[in-house]
Amino acid sequence: MERAQLEALLNEVREGRTDIPDALERLRVLPFEDMGFAKLDHHRPLRTGMPEVIFASGKTIEHVTAIFVRMAQAGGNVLATRVSPECAQSVLAAEPRATYHQAARCMTLEQATAPAGKGTVAVVCAGTSDLPIAEEAAVTARLMGNTVELIADVGVAGIHRLLAQRTSLQSARVLIVCAGMEGALPTVVGGLVNAPVIAVPTSVGYGASFGGLAALLGMLNTCSPNVCVVNIDNGFGAACMATLINRM
Repeated sequence: MERAQLEALLNEVREGRTDIPDALERLRVLPFEDMGFAKLDHHRPLRTGMPEVIFASGKTIEHVTAIFVRMAQAGGNVLATRVSPECAQSVLAAEPRATYHQAARCMTLEQATAPAGKGTVAVVCAGTSDLPIAEEAAVTARLMGNTVELIADVGVAGIHRLLAQRTSLQSARVLIVCAGMEGALPTVVGGLVNAPVIAVPTSVGYGASFGGLAALLGMLNTCSPNVCVVNIDNGFGAACMATLINRM
């Protein structure tokens, strides 16, 4: 339940358009709704400003579909990450208003206005192989009320491509930078801008990249003091952090 929804309900009670038993029934799922296999935290937007999100990986298609539909019925925006095409088909059959973002492996349903960010969130990725993680970050950030600019394939192996984007980089209020291999891109971007840079190591690279561990360690050892790091492939987490910064 969003703050605006709760305020509207309280005003309805005050004005006599909703009686107390009906209001109590609508509030019944606070602070959470027990579905047996899942406990939906409808109270989270009021508590943290961020909605609960469905992490589809590891869940059955039936469970993801049931959770998505119930969250949609609650009236807020819905986001599911790491959604397979097969799972997406099931969700769309149950909730046709949803949108499947195949490149990002995300599903969204937008039915409420999220608080607007104060500036642009730039989502930058080193190579096209990093694009799925960057797309996950971009989809998440947009649903959470941000203006997003996606800048793709500007890795340090062709640094002139990055420098050609300097105006966009320097005008962003927050930057999310996704890179695999040796993970150098966030450090370079951090040296070009006076804004927070959220580095996302990706599991892209040959054997000695160890599934993104090399990029993670490289980013943790950055010499740019405006860079912080999230977990490997965690575009969603980076977008949440960027959203909180962009609202301040």
